[in-house]
Amino acid sequence: MTTAANTVAQKKGFGATLWDWLTTVDHKKIGILYLIGGGFFFVLGGIEALMIRLQLLVPNNDFVSAGFFNELITMHGTTMIFLAAMPLLFGFMNAIVPLQIGARDVAFPFINSLGFWMFFFGGLFLNLSWFIDAAPDAGWTSYASLSLASTGHGIDFYAIGLQIAGAGTLMAGINFLVTIINMRAPGMTYMRMPLFTWTTFVASALILFAFPPLTVGLFFLTFDRMFGGNFFDVNFGGNTIIWEHIFWIFGHPEVYILILPSFGIFSEIFTIFSRKRLFGYSAMVFATVLIGFLGFMVWAHHMFTVGLGPTANAIFAVATMAIAVPTGVKIFNWLLTMWGGSIRITTPMLYALGFIPSFVMGGVTGVQQGAAPLDYQLHDSYFIVAHFHYVIVGGVVLAILAATHLYWPKMFGTMLSETLGKVTFWFFFVGFHMTFFLQHFLGLMGMPRRVWTYNADQGWDLFNAISTVGAILMAIGVIVLVINIIMTTAKNERVGNDPWEDGRTLEWAIPSPPPFYNFPQTPLVRGLDSYWIEKQEGNKKGWIPAEPLADIHMPNGSIIPLIMSFGLFVAGFGAMFRLEHSWGLPVLIGGLVITFLAMAARSVKDDLGFYVTKDEIIRTEDALRNERGSK
Repeated sequence: MTTAANTVAQKKGFGATLWDWLTTVDHKKIGILYLIGGGFFFVLGGIEALMIRLQLLVPNNDFVSAGFFNELITMHGTTMIFLAAMPLLFGFMNAIVPLQIGARDVAFPFINSLGFWMFFFGGLFLNLSWFIDAAPDAGWTSYASLSLASTGHGIDFYAIGLQIAGAGTLMAGINFLVTIINMRAPGMTYMRMPLFTWTTFVASALILFAFPPLTVGLFFLTFDRMFGGNFFDVNFGGNTIIWEHIFWIFGHPEVYILILPSFGIFSEIFTIFSRKRLFGYSAMVFATVLIGFLGFMVWAHHMFTVGLGPTANAIFAVATMAIAVPTGVKIFNWLLTMWGGSIRITTPMLYALGFIPSFVMGGVTGVQQGAAPLDYQLHDSYFIVAHFHYVIVGGVVLAILAATHLYWPKMFGTMLSETLGKVTFWFFFVGFHMTFFLQHFLGLMGMPRRVWTYNADQGWDLFNAISTVGAILMAIGVIVLVINIIMTTAKNERVGNDPWEDGRTLEWAIPSPPPFYNFPQTPLVRGLDSYWIEKQEGNKKGWIPAEPLADIHMPNGSIIPLIMSFGLFVAGFGAMFRLEHSWGLPVLIGGLVITFLAMAARSVKDDLGFYVTKDEIIRTEDALRNERGSK
């Protein structure tokens, strides 16, 4: 077992390779699986967005039907938030955070794998709704009055799929929290952690507190629709507004679960390509924590129009304006990091420079909506669509694209083309502003959101046409990125430990891609930007061992996480169709039996992992050095 994973260049058949990926508990491989899964759903959500924009290209269009349009806007929002943005960020968290803190792996490798497979099967379950019965059609927020009235099984797919995927997300959040608290290398105090690790830490704490309300709400919705519960049905004493509270108590922290790791990615980029320590590191850390805290105090600003009354509206309006302050602190710290720095305009840096004005625009329009009287006017207009896309695309998606270029060499050992990277950036960035900037004005001109079509005499034609052209430009940018990835993989030109040459944190001190045990010895951290300190002092290795070379204990791979997740996937179908088809109840029971048997197998199996011996570590490190020397 010890020799199975440590050879540098290992030749394996297709079956063995597939089994390796299906059973892996290695955080780096799980990070890549998250990128593949999230990338697939990102493309799917992008296609749905393009279809929305093509329908709105011209007035009185009938490219898609009204019912199909409702399914498109629901699935686009749900897919992009739950199945694309979060998993892609989890991919980078998995691949990079354990390396940044000098850890061998995450705290719970088995649960890390289980979290991925639950996300994957939950996303697959949700998207099979396109082919079975009907897709959900009540908007990504699935407000209770609409979702209870929705016919067919679309909303059931939504509720069960998100419960499976959401449980996986909750596992990942707990895992990162425990990893960062317990597994930091000696000397890696909290105030020496890189900003990406800090933002992952706070986002994971938000997941811990935000996802249980969503899980409870989805259970209520499932019981209302499938088992005759009356949590939200006003005819039987239920309350639809409760769904809104439950959803947004999750939904607003969710925005920060997405944007905080994005802030962390940009913090790494600004320091690397300005060749400077992050300005105001302590202020950035406290601003991150404050954003996490205040993120739970603003949920009802999504509900100014439901009649909570002036007192509640005023409290949430003030909280909404207050949360802009720590975000503003971050913006100025990034600007001052660049001030006087030796700036290199690489592809990741282009995304970082484009992010600041884009995200500030999203933030400013958010504060505007914090004023309840203005929100009354703007609430269901295209102004809102413009606002949250400036936050999510202008913040999160730009960060994901930036991280793809920044961390690709570390994860795969090859460098994406800078030329094609810049082509992707300009297509995507120009297309993004073309698509969403004019939507602010469409909203101010009275265009409601979620409308299937519009008449030609309202003055909205030109702006909608420009928006659609912008969406096509964004799609071209993503296609160029895919071409870039394929070409880079085909060329397979290997790079060294620190391909950007100005890396500052521990992940840049080890080979690209890292060996499966990460560090041959646990590193000793002597300050913030540990790798930079060692380079400045002439330590070519880039890190100091904190312990003598010894055997390394590693976990075995396991197929059980995949089987457990598959069982829930099967049970979901049984639960939905148990009343309509005779096979429904047996499938429900069978799926749960699969899951519980897999859980039992995990409980009784005495899996103690394996040891990588000192000799094997020395051989692997020598082979890696020889490979680097031959470049």
